[in-house]
Amino acid sequence: MDIFAFLSLLVWYAVAGVILVVIVLMLARLVLNKADLNPFSRPVILLRRWTDPLVNPVRRQLLQFGFSPNVAPLVTILIAILLGYFASQFLNTVIFTARGLTLSTAGGRPIAFLGYIIFGLLAVYSLLIFMRIVVSWGASPSNRLLHFLIRVTEPVLGPFRRIIPPLGMFDISPIVVLLLLDLLQRAVASTLL
Repeated sequence: MDIFAFLSLLVWYAVAGVILVVIVLMLARLVLNKADLNPFSRPVILLRRWTDPLVNPVRRQLLQFGFSPNVAPLVTILIAILLGYFASQFLNTVIFTARGLTLSTAGGRPIAFLGYIIFGLLAVYSLLIFMRIVVSWGASPSNRLLHFLIRVTEPVLGPFRRIIPPLGMFDISPIVVLLLLDLLQRAVASTLL
């Protein structure tokens, strides 16, 4: 097993572990809420302290869309699984790119080296767009991370936003751009790698 395979396995275990912890915490919160325990008891306070940073932003968004806030722990589980999927995909792409750069450098293949650089940059840009989508759901407009993500991704998203009309109140231009970036990554992988 080479170092890159080991790192890939480590990423999988880390992401799966975080998702599992979130699922256990959210299910415990649901059980304690349904058990109607004393809200000032030590276990309930401790569990709320651990889970409130995850549940409260989801609860606020659910209230804005008219949903019951009682389903916030379940939606948090789904969001954790989705974020875990994207995080593992991104980290595995970074590991794949690093492995490819190492092998193409050792093998003296400059075209493959260039292909891996392009592939990695497309993967990082896709992650930045995805992070902008997720951070914009719960962050305040004055958030510095959100401002950075907007500054970096707007040169690509802006023209697509002008071309693609929103569906009701949903802006689908980031989804279209993510699909196009994925298509470009596949094209680079099949032609240059």
